[in-house]
Amino acid sequence: MTAATLPEVHPLLKEFLSRKLHKLLIDGQPVEAASGKTFTTLNPATGETLGVVSEAESADVDRAVVSARKALEGPWSKLSPADREKILHKVADLIEARAEAFAQLETLDNGKPIREAKSGDLPLSAALFRYYGGWPTKLHGETTPVSVPYYPGAKFLHYTVREPVGVVGAIIPWNFPLLMAAERLAPALACGNAIILKPAEQTPLSALWLGELLLEAGVPPGVVNVVPGYGKTAGHAIAAHMGIDKVTFTGSTATGREVVKASAGNMKRVTMELGGKSPNIVFADADMEAAARGMFMGIFYNQGQTCSSGSRVFIERSAHDKLLEALAAKAKTIKQGNPLDPKMAMGPLVSAQQRDRVMSFIESGKAEGANLLAGGSSVAGPGYFVQPTVFGGVKDSMKIAREEIFGPVVSVFPFDTVDEVMTRANDTDYGLVAAVWTKDVKKAHQTAARLKAGTVWINCYQFVDAAAPWGGVKQSGYGREKGQWALENYTSLKSVWVDLN
Repeated sequence: MTAATLPEVHPLLKEFLSRKLHKLLIDGQPVEAASGKTFTTLNPATGETLGVVSEAESADVDRAVVSARKALEGPWSKLSPADREKILHKVADLIEARAEAFAQLETLDNGKPIREAKSGDLPLSAALFRYYGGWPTKLHGETTPVSVPYYPGAKFLHYTVREPVGVVGAIIPWNFPLLMAAERLAPALACGNAIILKPAEQTPLSALWLGELLLEAGVPPGVVNVVPGYGKTAGHAIAAHMGIDKVTFTGSTATGREVVKASAGNMKRVTMELGGKSPNIVFADADMEAAARGMFMGIFYNQGQTCSSGSRVFIERSAHDKLLEALAAKAKTIKQGNPLDPKMAMGPLVSAQQRDRVMSFIESGKAEGANLLAGGSSVAGPGYFVQPTVFGGVKDSMKIAREEIFGPVVSVFPFDTVDEVMTRANDTDYGLVAAVWTKDVKKAHQTAARLKAGTVWINCYQFVDAAAPWGGVKQSGYGREKGQWALENYTSLKSVWVDLN
């Protein structure tokens, strides 16, 4: 498909992208950064400038906190739970109405294939607001039968109340810009909080556009503030701010440690969704066609730029050679190019820095003696493309087997016994997800029970839902997003005693 036959940019998106400066959103108004600083966001498929964005720093975070606190203690707290539900459902409606434009924006700013943005990111984002739109009227407390040993015979009424945490700071990554924003905003708003959202500097545009949409849906000014900027300035200011009550962060484990340190000043609540080095385990009795699709989806979805990538594939020895050959052959046929072309299965990586980082891992795999079976090169020309890459003959000690690559690079290993593969699969600092492929139901459940991961898929991969919890163990983070479990992150439980004597 030539550039001339690519889909036309949606009129609403064309108008949005025509702005000379994409400003911060504070107190319901577009404002320039206090410093006047700006940065550019690039189209990773071409390397060209997509937009110029105001760069938030600590002074801007201060302004956002004042705005959020004022809204939290003002009009937002006066809305009934039923009114909050209506607003959240309206947000879902507006996302669905602008799905084509938002999908194009995600593709232009992030590089993900348009077909992934349209089939995954957009419906999931709307689903999150619709799911949490049902919760505000159901955040109830409980009564508890209590007795006081040192006050025998006394009667008390005891009940609990769920209240908003307060001002939430959300620091989100670049791999799913709109979806990560929705994942934080929807439950936080459902629980009545105010939010300061810092999108990644590589992909700031969809969060800014979503902020405007929230105002259109009826969210009062100041409840949601969007402050694009860099992690060391805006991100650190959010994590350290004494006026922020909770921080939710998704990103690398190394950065997560810095967020935890910075948050200690006022002992704010913190939840983390961090890195992964996830095992994808295929037993010889599995449906091999389904397993091959699962391996492909597990590592090459979103160019491998997912914390849940199945970057370590363990195949039972009797099936290893044939399945590895099939995976390598499939990788060589993947159509990679302009992600706006719906025929393309893979787009570019998000930035030149990310491309170079992934290539350094590929070079280390070659240098350490792994067998390169497919890919292994960056693609010449504009944009930040890296070929889908398959390594066989990988040892567990190699760098590509130990560290999170965050790109389209998979390491494949043979194994002989269940006990062996369980030990090897769990031999990682991470514990976000894992997968098991087998027709043996007993083996499937026994294996799932032994895997140290927050999510285990059986005979499937990369499936998520607004109602299902998401999070990791070990150095993949703590706390859970999505589902009813996320509500714990965004509410405080108050205990009330009434003397009835």
